Amino acid sequence: MGLDVVVGALIGAEEDTADWFRAECATIRAVLEREGLPTWQEPVQGQQFGERVWGYSGLHTLRRLAAHLAAHGRLPEPLADGERASEDPQLRSAYVDVPDDPPGPFDHLIHHSDCEGYYVPVDFGPVLVDEELSGGALGSSMRLLAELRALAEALGLPEGLDPDGPEVEEALDGTGTGSAPWQRYGTESFICLQLMRAARHSVETGAVMAFC
Repeated sequence: MGLDVVVGALIGAEEDTADWFRAECATIRAVLEREGLPTWQEPVQGQQFGERVWGYSGLHTLRRLAAHLAAHGRLPEPLADGERASEDPQLRSAYVDVPDDPPGPFDHLIHHSDCEGYYVPVDFGPVLVDEELSGGALGSSMRLLAELRALAEALGLPEGLDPDGPEVEEALDGTGTGSAPWQRYGTESFICLQLMRAARHSVETGAVMAFC
C-alpha cells in the first residue's frame, strides 16, 4: 500500500466525495473552534495537488531522521539493509511522547497518522489530538512545511530539486556519488521533497492537505 497525499480535495470532486469531505472539514472546524483557533475556507476552484509519496513504511524513514535531529542535533547513519525505521529506538521513543506545549521541533511530522488524517492551513503549536478526527491527530501545514525545510537544510537538500529528476533517482538507487548528505538518504530525501511540495501547495492555496 502506498501513501497518497492530496491537497484541494473539493476541486473537481464528484458529489458523493464532496459531501464526505465537507463532513470531514466540519469535524476539523469543530476541533479548531474548541481550541479557540481560527478556521479556513476550503477552495472549490484552482489547482489540485496529488502524489504518491511512498509506502507507509517510507514515511517512518524521514521521521527517524527528525527524531534523531531533535534529540541529538545530528542525523543518524543511513539505515542498513534489513533495518526498519519504525523499530529505531529513538523514533519509538518519540512516538510514545504526547504532543505538548511548547511543541517539539518536528512534532507535526512525527505525531500524525502515517496513513490518514489532515494538515490544515492554520498556524498552531501543538498537534491537536482528538478521537473525532480521521487518523486521530490534526497538524498544521504551515508548521509541517517549516519542519520539512529544517530537515532539508540538515540534509543539504535543495528545496527546488525535482523529486522525479535523475539526481534523486540515482540517490534512490544507491548510486549517488555527490558530496551532499542527502545523497546518502535517497528515500528520505524523496519523501521530504514530495511532502514539501504538498505542504507548500496547502499554504499557498489555503487547502487542506490529506493523507490517504
